[in-house]
Amino acid sequence: MNLNDTPFPLMPATLAQLEQGDGFVGRHVGPDAAETRAMLAALGLDSLDRLVDKVIPASILSPSPLPLPEGRTEADALALLRGIAGKNRVFRSFIGAGYYDTFTPAVVLRNVLENPAWYTAYTPYQPEISQGRLEALLNFQTMITDLTGMEIANASLLDEATAAAEAMSFCQRLSKNPAKAFFVSSDCHPQTIEVVRTRAEPLGFEVIVGNPATELDAHEFFGVLLQYPASTGEVVDYAAIAAAAHAKKALVVVAADLLALTLLKSPGELGADVAIGTTQRFGIPLGYGGPHAAYFATRDAHKRVMPGRVVGVSIDSHGKKAYRLAMQTREQHIRREKATSNICTAQVLLAVMASLYACYHGPQGLTTIARRVHRLTAKLAGGLRRVGAEVLTSAFFDTIAVRVADAATVHAAAHAKEMNLREIDATTVGISLDETTTRADVEALWAVFADGAAVPAFADVENLAPEALPAAQLRTSAFLTHPVFSLYQSETKMLRYLRALADKDLALDRTMIPLGSCTMKLNATTEMIPVTWREFGAIHPFAPADQAQGYAQLTAELEQMLCACTGYDAVSLQPNAGSQGEYAGLLAIRAWHASRNEAHRDVCLIPSSAHGTNPATANMAGMHVVVVACDENGNVDVADLKAKAEQHADKLAAIMITYPSTHGVFETAVREITEIVHSYGGQVYIDGANMNAMVGLCGPGSFGGDVSHLNLHKTFCIPHGGGGPGVGPIGVKSHLAPFLPGSITGGLKGIGAVSAAPWGSASILPITWTYITLMGAEGLRNATVMAILNANYIARRLEAHYPVLYRGENGFVAHECILDLRPLKDSTGVSVDDVAKRLIDFGFHAPTMSFPVPGTLMIEPTESESKEELDRFCDAMIAIREEIAKVGSGEFDAKDNPLVNAPHTAEAIAGEWTHPYSREQAVYPLASLRANKYWSPVGRVDNVYGDRNLVCACPPMSDYE
Repeated sequence: MNLNDTPFPLMPATLAQLEQGDGFVGRHVGPDAAETRAMLAALGLDSLDRLVDKVIPASILSPSPLPLPEGRTEADALALLRGIAGKNRVFRSFIGAGYYDTFTPAVVLRNVLENPAWYTAYTPYQPEISQGRLEALLNFQTMITDLTGMEIANASLLDEATAAAEAMSFCQRLSKNPAKAFFVSSDCHPQTIEVVRTRAEPLGFEVIVGNPATELDAHEFFGVLLQYPASTGEVVDYAAIAAAAHAKKALVVVAADLLALTLLKSPGELGADVAIGTTQRFGIPLGYGGPHAAYFATRDAHKRVMPGRVVGVSIDSHGKKAYRLAMQTREQHIRREKATSNICTAQVLLAVMASLYACYHGPQGLTTIARRVHRLTAKLAGGLRRVGAEVLTSAFFDTIAVRVADAATVHAAAHAKEMNLREIDATTVGISLDETTTRADVEALWAVFADGAAVPAFADVENLAPEALPAAQLRTSAFLTHPVFSLYQSETKMLRYLRALADKDLALDRTMIPLGSCTMKLNATTEMIPVTWREFGAIHPFAPADQAQGYAQLTAELEQMLCACTGYDAVSLQPNAGSQGEYAGLLAIRAWHASRNEAHRDVCLIPSSAHGTNPATANMAGMHVVVVACDENGNVDVADLKAKAEQHADKLAAIMITYPSTHGVFETAVREITEIVHSYGGQVYIDGANMNAMVGLCGPGSFGGDVSHLNLHKTFCIPHGGGGPGVGPIGVKSHLAPFLPGSITGGLKGIGAVSAAPWGSASILPITWTYITLMGAEGLRNATVMAILNANYIARRLEAHYPVLYRGENGFVAHECILDLRPLKDSTGVSVDDVAKRLIDFGFHAPTMSFPVPGTLMIEPTESESKEELDRFCDAMIAIREEIAKVGSGEFDAKDNPLVNAPHTAEAIAGEWTHPYSREQAVYPLASLRANKYWSPVGRVDNVYGDRNLVCACPPMSDYE
């Protein structure tokens, strides 16, 4: 059939792509031509263009296509990317400085990193359908507390440097010392010092960098940061330094290497209050800097102040052990501008991999790896002395510093052998070994330093390991004693463990995840393939630039692509989470004002409906939050905005708005809003959380935005990974470009670094590059239009059953809709939580609950879901509404019905049945579920019990018996 003959013609580009059938756009976009026609008919529209006219304000609708080329085929895109990757040269890395080559166990690589059951999962806010990844994260927390000697750990942070910055704020909040200074050891990693300095400046903290052994007495400070082992390799006993800091009522943070802690005393044993660091060397590829999971651990007394997420143990409705996120750790949504951190994400996928690395090797295996690395390092040092080199490090684990006549000559000799050493200064070179180092590598390193002297054979150099680690520093305490770290050393057992964990969870490989504001769209396999290419994964972030020309091309092209999609003039890819992007954006605004002698501008206007990270970020950026009211339709109250902009005219720095709004509507006054703020001297920050509703239709940089962050893990197809990784680059207009986040290591000048690596989580940037290359200009526009169509179709199907809370002036929503369940709660007692848990019995992840309005569900289907899947979800919601009606009529008991008892487990169904409704009603409320049933592994999790009985590490095995 010719689609031109249908009564509902499509846009020409959509028509051509759907007729082609085998193009990538048709594979990425869920609805086919027939489904598109049917959905348009349900909306009473005759074309997708008409839908766009109804939804997008004419004042911002772009009349021109995106300045991007046509979409490529999957084969062409991968061939292009293979050519780019080939421009990277992978040398053996001995740079260290917190980044080490490592072996990812193949069973973990194939069955976690490359497995959509793991990488397409969402953050485990619905614990019943997240028990697998929650268990893996509990293992991670246990691993961290064991190795660091601390009492509680979080479920990961973004990288070591940002964990150190979080630790600084943590110490300031807890310290009894009123000083505004933070002491940082000069032997911390340079990138960590830089990120700490960036974070400290807007908070009014002074960062003192010096030698803690000799300079502590000369300063007052609220905290001290130490590196263990030191960045240049020395193993120092910090017990006396910790005691001296405590005498000043300051807290002590130790950035510790986890592999070294298998041999060395833990930070807890040295007197640390906080331990932070990276888990990268536990099986996570270098990836030119990320993503990698950082860790943060502390004393139990400080747990309520700890940033990030924490997994805890609770019980379900049947008294069975169950895992959950504990303590409401997304504090920025509760405390808002009073939050101490804006972190609302983690590095879950990478934390899972690191914990599985520990499970796979076990405590003995990890110790064996550490001893081998150390023995090789000791032999390296002995051989270097034999060839006349001066080794400066006396007590070390895996890193040494070597004094040379001319470091440049040594580096050139190493590069000739395709090896990279660390650049410390003009006469000092650093060498770090790792689990991939071989005897041949050590002999090659000797040759680099020999300068004509005879190079000894490996066997001729005595093993100096006993002398390299101080006996007083050796670890005697046990670690990883829980059985989970000794049960899965065979691949068979590990494979089945991974399958068992994944089977407990719901991810995009099973079902639509209709989360409003979170954009759980297809992460196409073709986009994921390059992530594990060695050319991208095996490069150190501080490798010489001439070895990373492929990355240089990739990042330059991706920056241009994102500028094209947003209407901005420049982009920074450094922020490695949306929260970091927000932060970098406000820092750029702050720096711009300062450059114009207007540093006094520090008022940030934020609508009352804003995502909680917005006010938290403004606080971290040194700004004062002034809340702007919203009207009864959920839009920014323009009159209130104008009044407050005028009131604070002399101090107005910025406004932070989300567009489309947090309520899922394209506000028609957006241009007026931006003009008001600009007229009073402020800048406009537009949160890019809802960019999936704009790409190809309108760009924030084109209708008044000065800066936006983009969630590449939402709009641009990087997977959520169970709660991370994410990437949050910022786009800016040209006047803000000089103030993009920079890095001394990256050669940029700007506001300072906001993440440890110059390019943030570089190894997952190929995902977004591939997505945009595959889609092309028209494909991206079509994806946006179909996302809007899918959302409006759901709103139309459900509006007779649930009130749709907000709509645009033409009666349509944007890419998401909010269902108001508050009237049902008032009339029947059924809560939004009951509906969310009942959806599990239908095989669905719940929509976003009670945000931005308590007692509501926010639904975003994305463009990737077919009409068939949308109807399956709507059928579930309608069936649930019928059950609610039966509760209201008294047909279902108000306290014993399928909603309040949801989800129903197989164990509960198989046992004695005492409920007044049938087993069939419980687990097969729709006939279609009989063919493909998801069984929740636990009943409803008891949150109150979990917080009152807080356990955040693996319980003893006796608890499971």
